[in-house]
Amino acid sequence: MTDQMQRIVLASRPEGSPTDENFRLETVDMPTPGEGEVLVKVLYLSLDPYMRGRMDDAKSYAAPVPVGGTMEGGAVGEVIASNSDSLKPGDTVFGMFGWASHAVQPAKLLRKLDPAQGPVTAALGVLGMPGFTGWFGLMEHGRPKKGETLVVAAATGPVGSMVGQIARLHGLRVVGIAGGPEKCAMAKEVYGFDDCLDHRAYETASDLRKALKSACPDGIDIYFENVGGKVLDAVLPMMNPHGRIPICGMIAWYDAGGLGAGAASESLTGPRIWRSILVNFLSVNGFIISNHFDRYPEFLKEVAPRVAKGEVAFVEDIAEGLENAPAAFFSMLKGGNKGKQIVKIA
Repeated sequence: MTDQMQRIVLASRPEGSPTDENFRLETVDMPTPGEGEVLVKVLYLSLDPYMRGRMDDAKSYAAPVPVGGTMEGGAVGEVIASNSDSLKPGDTVFGMFGWASHAVQPAKLLRKLDPAQGPVTAALGVLGMPGFTGWFGLMEHGRPKKGETLVVAAATGPVGSMVGQIARLHGLRVVGIAGGPEKCAMAKEVYGFDDCLDHRAYETASDLRKALKSACPDGIDIYFENVGGKVLDAVLPMMNPHGRIPICGMIAWYDAGGLGAGAASESLTGPRIWRSILVNFLSVNGFIISNHFDRYPEFLKEVAPRVAKGEVAFVEDIAEGLENAPAAFFSMLKGGNKGKQIVKIA
């Protein structure tokens, strides 16, 4: 066994969009597992939008990554040394191993993967945190009803694609919003969306809203919010009375100026947003999925068989090499990935 490992640390806090200068690849000594701990060789790393928030030293629902600390991230790995009776070398596990080639973690914090449920990478996407986020937000806060209309942005990502597919299985009309004609085709052909709009084809929120009126002739009953920005401005005036808006993210606002030139000038103001919520009796629920993992077994029980049968499709975008994680991360934040963004480490 090698006595060294690699990791990517946060070298500095970004101002606006993150750059290469904000990361540093280091070679360090291999850690040794203590009592009840295991040493894991990381196989696949998950890249997710929430990681951008962890780079800022701002009040949030979780502590930021310290400067000089290993970038946070969920990953799948193989146990190569164990001081725990519950896991043995050769077991494949999911844990928060970070952007690293190896990690030591308490065995009690890890989840042993069942190969019968699909490829191990599924634990990072369709059967992992992103898929669970989409399922929980839709079922708990969206409360879908047959015949309703749902809109979800980032439609081909692991959250949006789960939302759309589960909604379709419950008899809803599903309209996606994605970046580019290729992704819109994927939303319809791979994930079964009824329609999908390319947000890049519309300069303003009002232009996008006109297209949505054609795609959603009966208005919008559920808007699954994961981007904010121009899409929110376009959707909110179209919400039907008693509509529901689950909120799990706002990627358009993660970087300063992320809305783009011109978008802010026509953006809905606070009073207009609150008035829309009031007069349409909307239910708006923000949620952080880490608060709800008691429901994860229920999610797996319902969704894993659908994935195995092909009723819920998934697409993975796999980059190669730990050193390429920052570039894949930058691309994902700008919509450059096609499906769940993963980095193959080992």
